[in-house]
Amino acid sequence: MSIKHPIISVVGSSGAGTSTVKFTFDQIFRREGIVAASIEGDAFHRFDRAEMKAEMAKHRDANDHTFSHFSESANLLEELESSFKSYADTGKCRSRTYVHDAEEAEHHGVPPGHFTEWRDIGENSDLLFYEGLHGAVKTDNINVAGYPDLKIGVVPVINLEWIQKIHRDRASRGYTTEAVTDTILRRMHSYVHVICPQFTHTDINFQRVPVVDTSNPFIARWIPTAGESLVVIRFRNPSGIDFPYLVSMINNSWMSRANSIVIPGDKLDIAMQLILTPMILRLTERSRRTK
Repeated sequence: MSIKHPIISVVGSSGAGTSTVKFTFDQIFRREGIVAASIEGDAFHRFDRAEMKAEMAKHRDANDHTFSHFSESANLLEELESSFKSYADTGKCRSRTYVHDAEEAEHHGVPPGHFTEWRDIGENSDLLFYEGLHGAVKTDNINVAGYPDLKIGVVPVINLEWIQKIHRDRASRGYTTEAVTDTILRRMHSYVHVICPQFTHTDINFQRVPVVDTSNPFIARWIPTAGESLVVIRFRNPSGIDFPYLVSMINNSWMSRANSIVIPGDKLDIAMQLILTPMILRLTERSRRTK
């Protein structure tokens, strides 16, 4: 953690909805005049697309069917920790971009499935914003979680997460349901051992819960809408959270535990604005006072 150079980390697995949360953060940054340097978790994958396919084949040949992008060994977690530490110390760090498709390739001048060169980021920024799979990892050897000043978990209930992933990968990447299902199964070991433990370290978790039947996510014809969902917002440390104010400002919300509030799914953006804006302003104001 750093008073002078704060870091915000948003953690969620593939299909969790972290991109939606990132959009809300971008709105806050723009409205409040905050300059944020950004890291995408994909930048710290160890392998490009072709290398990952070869590595997965190697693991399958060794009868290991659990290797995936979720795996610790498939990512440069030491480098991610080093980048977080560098930013906390100096306000600068190194990152790169993983190019997903032709549109991004045209922008970056790098073919799809490859990385750009490493580059320095953070010059004259107010904070560092991370969004990806491993922003709160803590193991015997790695402590990425020790550096962010604010850690956010995006954790839909598992069936909803799978529905969102299946629909996204079919629509934007042309995968079949069977191919996406194979990916889900391959990632399950690391989901349990790498992804889930991070949510014990996050300061706030946003968990969307559908109120329609999602019993068989593999045949669901559409993603439950925000209006067909509730969102459970859990605070690791509820001290200082004005729950009566939040309940009064967000219609049809209520407290379910001493550290949790439940809101209608279509009120997520306003809830995030109300909760996160003062937290972000405290971080940046504290930082500016030290410069």
